Amino acid sequence: MLTGILIFLSQERMQREDAISIFQAAVAAVQPAHLMHQHVRCRDGVLSVCDQSFNITDGSTVWVFGAGKAAASMAQALEQILTGVQLKGLVITKYEHALPLKHIILKEAAHPVPDENGVKATAEMAALLRSTGPEDIVLFLLSGGASALLADYPAGADLAQVQQVFSLLLKSGADIYEMNIVRKHLSAVKGGQLPLLANTKAWCSLILSDVVGDDLSIIGSGPTVADPSTFGDAMAVLDKYALTSQLPPVIHAHLQQGCAGKIAETPKPGHADLAHVHNFLTGSNHIALEAAKKQAISLGYDTEILSSTATGQATDLAEKLVSAARSWPGKKPGCILMGGESTVTVKGDGLGGRNQQLALAAGILLENIPGILILSAGTDGTDGPTDAAGAFSDKELMQKAIEKELDADAYLYHNNAWHFFEKTGGLIKTGPTQTNVMDIMLAIIS
Repeated sequence: MLTGILIFLSQERMQREDAISIFQAAVAAVQPAHLMHQHVRCRDGVLSVCDQSFNITDGSTVWVFGAGKAAASMAQALEQILTGVQLKGLVITKYEHALPLKHIILKEAAHPVPDENGVKATAEMAALLRSTGPEDIVLFLLSGGASALLADYPAGADLAQVQQVFSLLLKSGADIYEMNIVRKHLSAVKGGQLPLLANTKAWCSLILSDVVGDDLSIIGSGPTVADPSTFGDAMAVLDKYALTSQLPPVIHAHLQQGCAGKIAETPKPGHADLAHVHNFLTGSNHIALEAAKKQAISLGYDTEILSSTATGQATDLAEKLVSAARSWPGKKPGCILMGGESTVTVKGDGLGGRNQQLALAAGILLENIPGILILSAGTDGTDGPTDAAGAFSDKELMQKAIEKELDADAYLYHNNAWHFFEKTGGLIKTGPTQTNVMDIMLAIIS
């Protein structure tokens, strides 16, 4: 009997190691250095970006701007590629995501709620864009997190009022599409407005997607992409989540004026002043999922990608993943993969993130089921306002929770998954990964 227990525990620990290995393979596949070298070339005075080519003249400068959690690593890669070129620029990344740069100014700011450093850095970027010349070339590096890192606010408002709106949206259960529609209409740089500041007609944006469906107008609130949404759409989102009455009066007035046509809309598809702007998707969750699948197969798992567009409440996705694992029709051992981004409607005052919430909900469903492990983690290394990328659950972990007299349902209800997993050993901590293509969710079935 003792031998059987030891084999069972060893099997669960092997599952954990394999799950982490599969997640790490997904993250490695979307490292910006690798992606930038795939899409950018510079040879004999010609800069090639995807399917566009630009002649670099003696009087031209290549400007590199950007914002997002991957901005520093993307910029670092470009500095390695663009040697011997007059190179300038500024990128904004999240605190603790800085990397050494030689020619490009690096600024750090807050995420997911903007701060004063973000406002100052965005103003400095705008000033540099206005200083560009007609022979210059702009490369813009966009990744998830840019909605907060590119920070500004409407005339008459202040930072605290915009911070309040961001916080309301984050707790509301609104998805990234809905949140960014609102954010675009509280900004003078988002929603396709940023290129309007520059004097050059040579602009390429290299985009790392953290959005289900890879809608370029939504990623980072689409600062370089024409915006199909309207002030009316923004108000509809706020009404849907009963946030309108909680808005600061000056913000509400701004949106109402926009709806009435008294404030100019964001530039729409077909806008003449964006005709020279080329937006390229260079990395996505799909790429990460395929790498995860390849790694799982190499470890001996019969593997299926269940979805690359998973959205919805974290608890609902947990139920979907557990159900798929329990009814797994393939050979064993098996691995089920999902990519996407869940949401959490915050009710409690605990500490956690959407991935930890999903893993805890799955753990509750798996409490008495051996042989299944569920992992959910963010490819950026950050899950909510915590130091973890996500978490995993299996029967052994849930048994430990019972032994410690932890009420898993209470932790879930109060959105306190971080403390639950901190006590049971289920947190996944990677530190900043320098990339961001949403989340990887997986089930291991033995």
